[in-house]
Amino acid sequence: MVQAQIDKKRIEIAAEAEAERIRRLAKGEADATYAKMEAQARGIEEILSKQALGYERLVKAAGGEPNAAIKLILADKIEELVKTQVDAIKNIKFDKITVWDSGNGSDGKSSTANFLSGLMKSIPPMQEMFDQAGMDLPSYLGTKKEEPPIKKQK
Repeated sequence: MVQAQIDKKRIEIAAEAEAERIRRLAKGEADATYAKMEAQARGIEEILSKQALGYERLVKAAGGEPNAAIKLILADKIEELVKTQVDAIKNIKFDKITVWDSGNGSDGKSSTANFLSGLMKSIPPMQEMFDQAGMDLPSYLGTKKEEPPIKKQK
C-alpha cells in the first residue's frame, strides 16, 4: 500500500512538473509575442511621427497653405499616378489577335486604333479621380474641357 501511495505521489509530482513546464513555455511565448508587437507598435509610431513632421515641414515650405502643400505632393506623385494608370492596361495579355482592318474608320482612325484608344479611355481621367476623392485637380495640371454646344438641326 505504501508503495502504491509513493507511486501515486511520484505521478502527481511529475504531472505538476509537466504542467508547470508547459505554463512557463506558454508564458515565455506570450512574452515574446508581446515584445514583438510592442516593438512593431513603436516602429509604426516612429514612422507616423516622422511622416507628420515631414508634412508639417511641407506645409511650412508651402507658406503655411495646406492646399499648396497638397499641390506639391501631387506634383511629386503625378508621374507615379500616370504610370499606375498606364500599367493598369499595359500588361493585358491577348493570346491571339487577328486584325482584319481596312484602315478606313468613320473618323479617319482604323478600328485597331479605336480599340486601343478605347482601352486608354477606360482608365478614369485624373479629373474624375480627383472628383471622386472630393478634391479639385490643380489648374496647372489642366482644366476641364468644355463640351461643344450641340447644334440643332433645322
